Amino acid sequence: MSLDRRRFLTVCSQFGFASTLLPGVLYAAATKAEDKRITSEMVTEAAVIAGVPVAPDQIAAMLSILNSNRKSFDDLRALDIPNSVPPAFIFDPMPPGQKPTPPPPGANHRTPLSISPANAFANREVPKDLNDLAFCTVRELGELLRRKKVSSLDLTQMYIARLKKYDPLLHFVVTITEERALAHAKAADKEIAAGKYRGVLHGIPWGGKDLLAVKGYPTTWGAGGFENQTFDEDAEVVKRLDAAGAVLIAKLSLGSLAQGDKWFGNRQTRNPWNPEQGSSGSSAGPGSATSAGCVGFAIGSETTGSISGPSTRCGVSGLRPTFGFVPRTGAMTLAWTLDKLGPLCRSVEDCALVMQAIWGPDGQDECCKDAWFQWNAEYDWKKLRIGYLKDDFEKPWIQPAPSLADDATPEEKQAYERRKAGEPAILAAREYDRKFDLAALEVLRNKMGVQLIPVAFPDFPYDAMRGIINAEAAAAFDSLTLTGRDQLLSDASGSSWPNTWRAARLYPAVEYIQTMRVRELAIRAFAKLFDQVDVIVTPTSGPSNQVSVTNQTGHLAVIVPNGIRGKDAPATPAFAGPGGGGGAGNQGGGPDTPVSITFLGALFKDAETCAFAHAYQQAAGFLKLHPQLA
Repeated sequence: MSLDRRRFLTVCSQFGFASTLLPGVLYAAATKAEDKRITSEMVTEAAVIAGVPVAPDQIAAMLSILNSNRKSFDDLRALDIPNSVPPAFIFDPMPPGQKPTPPPPGANHRTPLSISPANAFANREVPKDLNDLAFCTVRELGELLRRKKVSSLDLTQMYIARLKKYDPLLHFVVTITEERALAHAKAADKEIAAGKYRGVLHGIPWGGKDLLAVKGYPTTWGAGGFENQTFDEDAEVVKRLDAAGAVLIAKLSLGSLAQGDKWFGNRQTRNPWNPEQGSSGSSAGPGSATSAGCVGFAIGSETTGSISGPSTRCGVSGLRPTFGFVPRTGAMTLAWTLDKLGPLCRSVEDCALVMQAIWGPDGQDECCKDAWFQWNAEYDWKKLRIGYLKDDFEKPWIQPAPSLADDATPEEKQAYERRKAGEPAILAAREYDRKFDLAALEVLRNKMGVQLIPVAFPDFPYDAMRGIINAEAAAAFDSLTLTGRDQLLSDASGSSWPNTWRAARLYPAVEYIQTMRVRELAIRAFAKLFDQVDVIVTPTSGPSNQVSVTNQTGHLAVIVPNGIRGKDAPATPAFAGPGGGGGAGNQGGGPDTPVSITFLGALFKDAETCAFAHAYQQAAGFLKLHPQLA
């Protein structure tokens, strides 16, 4: 007998079960049975899992119909659906009645920029050892290239040599694209010499998170089983940076399928400030390589903290753009309604300069909006209304340990006890870090003259929205779950995706839709919040859980280094650091490591928010900090 999916679900709905777990649980149980038949015992057990009472007479009435057809789920699973195929819906973070500012007529990515003036550095002689330029900003390197004081080829060779030197320590390289890089660098030098200067990124070496497709090179997604995967076309962001004249020199590490900082081959990308720490994830390589002065800038991605976490841990500036500002075509999908691509750089202005090259629709990513980004280093940020999450600055915070189930395994009980025992150390580390957050408020008020407006996030069950990423990721990689190939991930990297995806198969479709409806309510409430302020200053980590919240609402974030912990800083237990799709915040801790502050902006107000964050970075004085590597 075959099972037609529509008839199967129709039967369930006739008995009032369409909005529950029961249909999926029941079908899964039946497919494991030897004779592939649904029995009354299966219905009873599935009903218990679903939390739905089912009377015996209802079960008897259902059985003959449920067993009449048994085929369509198998037919769907037999299809080979590439990761690049989206579902037939488009997520839009804009509430009703609002639209992003469109580009002016005739404007494009090459519209002239207002960038910061060339400083004295650009006029000095180039050092004999080009490693002395390794930590220069894009703005500085671009000026040296424009003035022909250094060649793109020399910079490219210098950065490739540094990648090779420090990768054994930091594990941030998956593939060095050396042949491609040298060819593009030589072409850049030839164009610049001929007066065909494309702009500030022309000739700048950069690295991309290895979920961006690059023709002629593996695109591994950081995962076991995908080490030799290739694509026939470059990702759109790669194409746009090529057009700007930037030089791709490496595909940089990411946690397995964009989770954490551990990737295939049992590697873990390391923090250049403290190589005994991981670099956080999942944009692990972009954060680490940028921090270590091994690329001019990098492109990462974020679903729930994957730019914020590495930017904080590695002490670099990061821009998570508004959802729908940068096309994701040619990038691995983790969650269609959450994924974003953005730069990790040595300064906020660098982030804006890179953003200038990659924003805007491409005709392929249907979520990408026809919005407008125009960097202006001279923007009058004093006209912006600045809010701050007052409660998040006032006390240290720790996320409660998850409750322990009655039937927990011995391993789960041990992990729980370790977590509880470590909470005092976490609180001590958070209290230590709070002085950096409070110092940021002093800079804003006393040095910049900002009148801070206390605000709070709208009250919604944001933690309950976690099911969205789990369900979407489970669908994106469903073939791994069904074939058992997910074991390649856990064996190689310790990834928890496999268990998350198995659990997600019990996440009801109706609950997903209900969660998205609550998400829409949160988006509308945030629109009212940003009617009151233009930018919100927040600790990167705090009780409002701003990283998770604003990823759900699609808002942009600029993460800015905010100081270095002293030698008296307490260490944070390893298990307290970022997890999940990336995590964020000042977790990690320990002496001589960086902290960050975060600036949130209204939807598609990325340029204005960057202008304010740039002003803060200049005032706070943490722009030139970088790790000391041997």
